[in-house]
Amino acid sequence: MKVAKFGGTSVASAEQIKKVAAIVADDSERKVIVVSAPGKRYSDDTKVTDLLIALGEAYLEKGEAEAELQAVVSRYEDIADGLDLGKEIVATIEADLRDRLTFDRNRPESLMDLIKASGEDNNAKLIADYFQRIGLNATYLNPQDAGLLVSDEPGNAQVLPETFEHLEKLRDSDEVIVFPGFFGYSKEGTLVTFPRGGSDITGSIVAAGTKADLYENFTDVDSVFAANPNVVDNPVKIKKMTYREMRELSYAGFSVFHDEALIPAFRNRIPVCVKNTNNPASTGTMIISEREYFLSPVIGIAADEGFATIYVRKYLMNREVGFGRKLLQILEDEGLSYEHMPSGIDDTSVIVRQHQLTAEIEERIIDRIQKELCVDDVYFEHDFSMVMIVGEGMHNTVGVSARATAALARASVNIEMINQGSSEVSLVLGVHAEDTDRAVRELYQEFFGGADESIE
Repeated sequence: MKVAKFGGTSVASAEQIKKVAAIVADDSERKVIVVSAPGKRYSDDTKVTDLLIALGEAYLEKGEAEAELQAVVSRYEDIADGLDLGKEIVATIEADLRDRLTFDRNRPESLMDLIKASGEDNNAKLIADYFQRIGLNATYLNPQDAGLLVSDEPGNAQVLPETFEHLEKLRDSDEVIVFPGFFGYSKEGTLVTFPRGGSDITGSIVAAGTKADLYENFTDVDSVFAANPNVVDNPVKIKKMTYREMRELSYAGFSVFHDEALIPAFRNRIPVCVKNTNNPASTGTMIISEREYFLSPVIGIAADEGFATIYVRKYLMNREVGFGRKLLQILEDEGLSYEHMPSGIDDTSVIVRQHQLTAEIEERIIDRIQKELCVDDVYFEHDFSMVMIVGEGMHNTVGVSARATAALARASVNIEMINQGSSEVSLVLGVHAEDTDRAVRELYQEFFGGADESIE
């Protein structure tokens, strides 16, 4: 039994939805189909989710948003016309949107969740309608009816444990179930959306709940690549990788998955296959628990920008009991999370996401560190990137760090920070943002130069 999730580009138009239908019809093991909201049809197009955000914001500001509503309805109407579905499904979608706009405007976060989630919900209804019209035994299923329960945190829903027991019954369905991604319901019945990558999270949850033999994630690329194709020309394809490798690469900017999306599948040891809706015959990339890594100790290179460093220096810091705890407590008091914390005997650096900072927050942090920790020096530096080399085989391979530093030296890229986790699945190199692409290209050449079209 397979759960298949189709992303925004895969369901962006009538033509794409026809491809989805052909893929589903081709394999009777594909029993649950998780769908996103319609994405971009071409590079300058607008995603339906963005149209819905504009609709919600206009309604909150003015109390009406007829033009914005019609822009959303028009997208669905265009898809329905291309699928020869007639006007009934479009009328159903418009009525649903108007009903959502009757929600209490004094609860703006919940209202925005309700409106944004309509993208996936209404697309699932439309796709189920099309499946039925072409003779597939299919039905739309709302997450509330399926028992997908989540915490009541608008925009940041976390799945509740009982959900998985509720979803297991979907295995027994004789129909192909079309399931909207991106949202669930609180125990009180409030619709709540997941964070970024929400439809991927839904797919992973449904695969775990149904104990699927395989979770297929259909997108618009043939596989996961060893580096960003926008930075490296024709990077090699990855045939197999582990969950940990995928999570590390997702954290560092890989756009295939949000870094939390696979956790339910990972915990239930369900293999994941990344496939291309436009080329379903391609084998794609398998994401599994373990792989043979002796041939490819390094599986990928990724980079993410937007980091700042808090540099702290104090003589004999290493002998002061509780110094690190007190330093992190100051950050916690400001609501900041940290990413890395490389240290020496008399100094330490705390790497944080730059978007969390303001001038006022930085000033308060520096003032408190100076007064409470009596340091010799403290200051912020901005605009760093974290370049990450990832691979399960690195901990058994001598010389990975030496090769990485030598490659960056050749590219005249100065390394500001090096950090390797205790699992040794990844090596993180901090560089200035303007050096990011040059660093990625040189590291790719070092570890993958001369490689075939794909690696395992």
